[in-house]
Amino acid sequence: MTRRFVEGSEAIVEAAILAGCRFFAGYPMTPFTEVLDHMAEKMPLAGGICVNAESELEAVGMAWGALATGARAATGSTGQGLSLMQESFSEITRAELPLVVVNMARGQSDYYQSTRGGGHGDYFHIILCPIDIHEAVEHIQLAFHLADVWRNPVQIYGDYLLAHTAEAVELEAIAFDTLPAKDWALDGSLNGTGGSRNINSIGMTKGNKGIEPERFWKRLQAKYEAIKIAEARHEAEFLEDANYVVTAFGTTAKFVRHVIREMRNEGSRIGYIRPITLWPFPSQAFCDVAGSVREIGVFELNGGQMIDDVRLAVLGAAPVAALGGISSDESGFGVGPLLNTDVIRSILEAAYERATGEEKDQ
Repeated sequence: MTRRFVEGSEAIVEAAILAGCRFFAGYPMTPFTEVLDHMAEKMPLAGGICVNAESELEAVGMAWGALATGARAATGSTGQGLSLMQESFSEITRAELPLVVVNMARGQSDYYQSTRGGGHGDYFHIILCPIDIHEAVEHIQLAFHLADVWRNPVQIYGDYLLAHTAEAVELEAIAFDTLPAKDWALDGSLNGTGGSRNINSIGMTKGNKGIEPERFWKRLQAKYEAIKIAEARHEAEFLEDANYVVTAFGTTAKFVRHVIREMRNEGSRIGYIRPITLWPFPSQAFCDVAGSVREIGVFELNGGQMIDDVRLAVLGAAPVAALGGISSDESGFGVGPLLNTDVIRSILEAAYERATGEEKDQ
């Protein structure tokens, strides 16, 4: 396969089509707009449909309808647009429909929205957070696979950098394990047979007079527990002898990882953990190092959101410190002064020296 120099938004769209996505609906909002533009151009060429909906509310509703037929379907926006979709996200998740959501966030302030959800009821989405375009190409295909495996929505958490920068990548379909049959889909094959299907969020089935939503919802909770065990993903480096560990997520982690590699080459015993799934959060990776490090530093570009999950993971076994902060440009897209390796290095060196008592050149 020939490598191509391609912008992130276009790469994500082509990878989604390779994964079998044949319906997409969205409403333009930067930095998500380019995803919708490329979908409008490329989806019809693959025999699919892309709809520029009247609003985010209509977009998620259209995707819901396509999913119910068994089609691979997706929607997306930035955080503000996804806020409007939360009611539908709640119902879609508890109706066990395999929606894929592309979130091109304006920075990292949507962590809570993505991992906690803004809708009603007990539910979770699997959140994949790529570090670069190469990984995004893998993640979007994995997202459609996991959505079908678990019958649960999966979100790609991207941002302005992922959408608007370009990399040389190989765009080819990834082969996954065989999926279960979609014997729940409303494909019209049972019309008039007396055995028609029903997709809903309270466990209602045809002919069941005694609906038991509690039993149904408890089954979903058991599924979420299984997802936590099976799907937590992370990347880690230099943990064997580290006395200080830094964690970061998304494209920001690429800058942080670069600085940590430089500091390691100069003798600092500093390590790195990157959650690849924001939910399920890879708590065990942090538990495993908590007893041997002086501190875990959390570098994120917001007021402090992922830090809560790190603290919950270690439960006081190691101090946890916020190292990043709110950092944006005048547009509010999240590309601010903290996305500078010199600035990041000064922050990490100061935190390392404070926590370990070691000078940076030791």
